Amino acid sequence: MPEHAPPIDFSGLIRDGDLIVCGQATAEPATLTEALMAQAAHLPPYRMMLGPVFSETFSASCTGSVSFQSYGVIGNARRLAKAGRLDVIPSNYSAFCADFAARRHKADVVLVQLAESRGRLSASLSNDYVIDAARGARLVIAEINPDSPFTFGAEWPEDAPIHVRVVARRPPVELAPMPLDDVSRRIAAHAAGLIVDGSTLQFGVGRIPDAVLSSLSHVRNLGIHSGLINDAVVDLIECGAVTNAAKGIDAGITVTNQVIGSRRLYRFVHENKAVAVRPTSYTHGQGVLARISRLVAINSALQVGLDGSVNSETLNGVAIGAIGGQLDFVRGANASPGGRAIIALPATGSDGTSRIVSIVETVTTPRADVDAIVTEWGVAELRGCGLAERARRMIAIAAPEHRDALWEQLRRAAC
Repeated sequence: MPEHAPPIDFSGLIRDGDLIVCGQATAEPATLTEALMAQAAHLPPYRMMLGPVFSETFSASCTGSVSFQSYGVIGNARRLAKAGRLDVIPSNYSAFCADFAARRHKADVVLVQLAESRGRLSASLSNDYVIDAARGARLVIAEINPDSPFTFGAEWPEDAPIHVRVVARRPPVELAPMPLDDVSRRIAAHAAGLIVDGSTLQFGVGRIPDAVLSSLSHVRNLGIHSGLINDAVVDLIECGAVTNAAKGIDAGITVTNQVIGSRRLYRFVHENKAVAVRPTSYTHGQGVLARISRLVAINSALQVGLDGSVNSETLNGVAIGAIGGQLDFVRGANASPGGRAIIALPATGSDGTSRIVSIVETVTTPRADVDAIVTEWGVAELRGCGLAERARRMIAIAAPEHRDALWEQLRRAAC
């Protein structure tokens, strides 16, 4: 096939009203998704289900015959949300995945990126809802990518059909580590003080989780059980900080649901039996998380209220974040023996407004589940505290220029 010819002609394959589900984040089958969007103007109207988007595939200016849905607004999906083109399904990530398994969400067409090794297929970079979506789909198109790592735990199941195969024309999507700044380093220094030898780590995408991980090379016998792993995990394994020896389960194994990073990370996980890319029912399952010793969940937020309520979803009524796995892991860490649930965020936004607020506009993690809140100004230990003490501790870690206003808002609320 000439290089300029499309890898597949979607005409006749896509039907009016189809729900098309594609691999998310770095597992996006970019050869297929780019071809689909290039042909969109000539196809019947369809719906596209997305997760985090780290490619340039999905444009807000694309034909109006395509509508987009997602369980959150992560990465370049924000462009679609800002343009009013993304319908957000407010759901915990684990529940979102379970809904595909239970057929509450039903895909018509599934586009997936797979790795192949010695005749075996692997979902490679993500063991998520796409597999369950494929089990019930009318059409499954697999992009076999020779540059995708073969990962254990994510082997493609025999009961998930593959109707069409194409060869990838580009390497997997990468997400390079973000450069650290002074604020993220200060936040990381405070958060690192809560992480002891033998802790097992969960974390998300972004500058603050990267900063926290980069500050832990001195900690011993760390473990990883997370929704994702990134390049910083390779650093911790190679320096000997991560051994996975003290987790209580999965000894010696780094457990994740997704692999999000650079080619260096992809080379590291390729056919590496010390890394398991497992389904959400395992990585986010409450029964599993409660068995892990000293699980430390490190998640971020857009706002935290004086009562400890956490908002990771909206600002000024606009969706710019996600529930994701935050509540799953907060509750899992709280149930873990010796576990900690850390919410880390800058005290101010890019516009200078305080991210410590009197009342959050959307509650992602309820105040009853909160443990420790961290900003560049310190740590607010909230577990077991009454509302008055919580407010005092939260104001203490707000930016100094906003503390007087927060005290005044608190006083007025009490009147």
